[in-house]
Amino acid sequence: MKRRLLWIPAVLLIGFLLGGITYYLLSKTTSSYMSFAPRVPKQMEETSRAFSEIVRAVSPAVVNISSTKVIKKQPTPFDEFFDFLYPFPDGRGKRWKEQSLGSGVIVSPDGYIVTNNHVVEQADEIKVILIDKKSFKAKIVGSDPKTDIAIIKIDAKGLPVLPWGDSERLQVGEFVLAIGNPFGLSHTVTMGIISAVGRADVGITDYENFIQTDAAINPGNSGGPLVNIKGELIGINTAIFSKTGGYQGIGFTVPTNMVRIVMDQLIKQGKVTRGWLGITIQELTPEIAQKFGLKQSEGALVSDVAKGSPAHRAGMARGDIILEFNGKKVRDVATLRNMVAQSKVGSQVEIKVLRRDREITLKANIMELPTEMGDVVPSSSNSMDMSDSALSGITVMDINAAVAKQLGIDRDEKGVVIVKVEHGSSAEDAGLRKGDVVQEIDRQRINGLNDFNKATSKIRTEDTVLLFVNRSGRKFYVALPPG
Repeated sequence: MKRRLLWIPAVLLIGFLLGGITYYLLSKTTSSYMSFAPRVPKQMEETSRAFSEIVRAVSPAVVNISSTKVIKKQPTPFDEFFDFLYPFPDGRGKRWKEQSLGSGVIVSPDGYIVTNNHVVEQADEIKVILIDKKSFKAKIVGSDPKTDIAIIKIDAKGLPVLPWGDSERLQVGEFVLAIGNPFGLSHTVTMGIISAVGRADVGITDYENFIQTDAAINPGNSGGPLVNIKGELIGINTAIFSKTGGYQGIGFTVPTNMVRIVMDQLIKQGKVTRGWLGITIQELTPEIAQKFGLKQSEGALVSDVAKGSPAHRAGMARGDIILEFNGKKVRDVATLRNMVAQSKVGSQVEIKVLRRDREITLKANIMELPTEMGDVVPSSSNSMDMSDSALSGITVMDINAAVAKQLGIDRDEKGVVIVKVEHGSSAEDAGLRKGDVVQEIDRQRINGLNDFNKATSKIRTEDTVLLFVNRSGRKFYVALPPG
């Protein structure tokens, strides 16, 4: 009996020992679990540090720009009367100041800065603030509204600059950083990728070859840099696409190769001179390409050649399709336009064109772009209604000297003039207007109604028709789908 009683304390003691050991082990395990940190790959840590180093190297060359212009109220005959009724100023008076904020990039140690033209346009005073908060007054060296680029200068020496990158080598998907002064928040950095290159026809400037990026760009970023992962300047941030006025993932940047050409001319000459060939060009739509016997709609279609122009002297003709310019492929009208504009005045260029299924190479001497480069209802009973033909929806008539004068074209021009375009017709959908002069049908010359009738009699109702049109002196091709 006594032995049995002795076992009870022994069992209790063993239980306490086991419980203590279990509690100790559990507490250690829980502690280890609570203090667990994710194991970050070394490569990711190095990438993060690399971006920080890029920002550290680039930021000193980025400046904040604040411009002020004085707005004067236009005087009216009632000003003195209202001054008598309301003798106390309303806060704006007859003169007030407007301020705009933007960004800029230092491109030379002696104080030259690239920014956007719209940041400093018509400014009476420009203030530049560096990263160390030093403030300078700047003057405009030159500006180019056609690319929205401006060069300003401050009186300083030994400033940090950014290395230039080659924007032609950019690839969609590359990482980029945008740095600027959005909403007045100094030296804000955002990251993204290159979404697209060669964006044109955006409607922002006359000469467009934008880099598109999803790096956040907001009001105040204008004029700031877009840099690659090497810390090289690859573009100047210019505009955003937004329905709210803020970031929506689509920003546009002027590529550095365009910026450098503009900058060099503005610094050396105070203005930008652009090359000129003397041709009117238009896009090759799939329908027009088909009528010209092309499988792809790449290149630029020549719709007119100015007499005495470099293109005219080189032997270029209407209907030529420009495939290459100085060895570079021409993708579209915007590509060619930028290539010609950036060509040095006086230089000779080689142009490969397709002329009626035959490739030929022409040589032209670039000239400087000249500084200067209505619907009509003619009355006549000699008209023809084409409502039963493939050209349904238009009514045409012969053109004469009086009608030519009304239309604003040369009196020697031949063709038939459109006097009516039916609403909802394929002609209206194709963009034809009353007053347009049809001078060719399927590349056959039209001198008058007789030629017009002969040409249209050969067209089947299911055919697409290629028209060459003169609209107040502007000539172009139109592919007219079946009615």
